[in-house]
Amino acid sequence: MEKIFTPNAPEAIGPYSQAIKIGDMIFTSGQIALTPSGEFLDEDVKTQTKQVCENLKAVLEKAGARLENVVKTTIFLDDINNFNDVNEVYGEYFSHKPARSTVAVKELPKGAKVEIECVAVINN
Repeated sequence: MEKIFTPNAPEAIGPYSQAIKIGDMIFTSGQIALTPSGEFLDEDVKTQTKQVCENLKAVLEKAGARLENVVKTTIFLDDINNFNDVNEVYGEYFSHKPARSTVAVKELPKGAKVEIECVAVINN
């Protein structure tokens, strides 16, 4: 088991890793709209989703993968009415259409509108 850390994504805001790599599998922690320097982008859901995807991309790259290696994502939304806006940005990053679940939740850390986690397989 290898803990993944990159300064190109925000540090974990709790007792967890940005991602864990086991063999050819990578499990990311959920990412919210924090910049690598830790600034929260308290903006519209599309802007937040873009930052979330950039964070995931950076973590995956550190682990030796790319977004194209993602086989499963889970999206958490603070408002299900943001589903279409998130899909619009998400589709730009995940055009290969990995398996996915989307869940509406009461609230997310730091008041985020969206959080995404993923599982990737290298050489899939």
